[in-house]
Amino acid sequence: MNVLVIGAGGREHALCWRLSTDSSVDHVYCAPGNPGMRDVCTVVSGVSQDDRQAILEFTDSNSIGLVVVGPEQPLVDGLVDYLISNDVTTFGPNAAAAQLEGSKSFAKEVMTGASVPTAGYAEFTALDPALAHLDQVEYPCVVKADGLAAGKGVTVAEDIATAKAAVKECLADDRFGQAGHKVVIEDFLDGYELSILALVDGTKAVPLAPAQDYKPVFNGQKGPNTGGMGCYSPVPSVSPEMLDDIVATVFEPTLAELKSRGIEFRGVLYAGLMIGSSGHKVLEFNTRFGDPETQVVMPRLQGDLAGILTQCAKGTLDPSLISWSDECCVDVVLASGGYPLSYQTGLPISGLDDVEDGTETLLFHAGTGMTDGVVTTNGGRVLNVCGRAPDFPEARKRAYAAVDRISFEGMHYRTDIASSPAGA
Repeated sequence: MNVLVIGAGGREHALCWRLSTDSSVDHVYCAPGNPGMRDVCTVVSGVSQDDRQAILEFTDSNSIGLVVVGPEQPLVDGLVDYLISNDVTTFGPNAAAAQLEGSKSFAKEVMTGASVPTAGYAEFTALDPALAHLDQVEYPCVVKADGLAAGKGVTVAEDIATAKAAVKECLADDRFGQAGHKVVIEDFLDGYELSILALVDGTKAVPLAPAQDYKPVFNGQKGPNTGGMGCYSPVPSVSPEMLDDIVATVFEPTLAELKSRGIEFRGVLYAGLMIGSSGHKVLEFNTRFGDPETQVVMPRLQGDLAGILTQCAKGTLDPSLISWSDECCVDVVLASGGYPLSYQTGLPISGLDDVEDGTETLLFHAGTGMTDGVVTTNGGRVLNVCGRAPDFPEARKRAYAAVDRISFEGMHYRTDIASSPAGA
């Protein structure tokens, strides 16, 4: 079959790379894609991820058997609904189900109704009541813009001044636009973070290999949150029994609660968890493949990805088709100077041809462009450099050795990714 992936980042590059290895796939396309993908797929730069009519016309003229929607915004905007209504097999949740990511207050409401373990919270649309609430809470606390903010609408506030500044950014300064016109203020959860992604076919949830993401921009979990500065998989602390418990207490009740509201979920449901002394609690839901989790999970996946996603989209997923290699995968994100705040783009990148791309390392482009035949920076998170090996020390060594060969003005990255894998 021919497959079309929607998106332009590192997640989509990893999906295109993995789909290109499937025997069932004749050709992979990506719209709008990025320059780094050209070795594994046809980049359709003239089709925007927001232009649903152009996407539909492309699926028809190129005999697309499966569309895989990568980013959250097209999901929330109803791209899947539109394509399915036009008889295009599409992997991803409909707009109603995607609200689990599109609105943090909706996700909290669903979790509460489903008795899913999560932090206590309050939500506000007006500044003064929110500020008054902050006078009563314990610190640290967490302030979240309700809507989509590209992973940057979350502030872990150590004190009341930081919390009030974060609330004002949303409700008074309009930093995040419509996404910040409601805020969710949560109790702080302590422990270590864990990402569990599950494929959902409308009735059952089949977990993918666990991964651990690093959100803060600096070493030692310091600095403002980002979309993710690195990741690793597997997570040694997660036993099969623990994974079964998470499915039973998080995924299954959530799907049942959605069903009670007339919402069927098909696609990826991603639970961002905090694992603490009292067990696991949900920090947030995403409704698509995680970024950078996809970059460390896809290299470990065994089986025909296109067939698995097609079954999932049609409500007939066979869990026995999914298995995992024993290898370790470590992803280091190379970011633009200033990210996650303001940063410059259009800067030339050197050393890309010096990185072996395949067996020991994988290079996924996240935010790149092309100027006069030269690959340049075109985003906050620019590149994902992934090391693959039988153990974490060697995977880290391979990833960081490849990082050392790449450079662009202002480039920065964390040096502690997978330095102490949970449970290792």
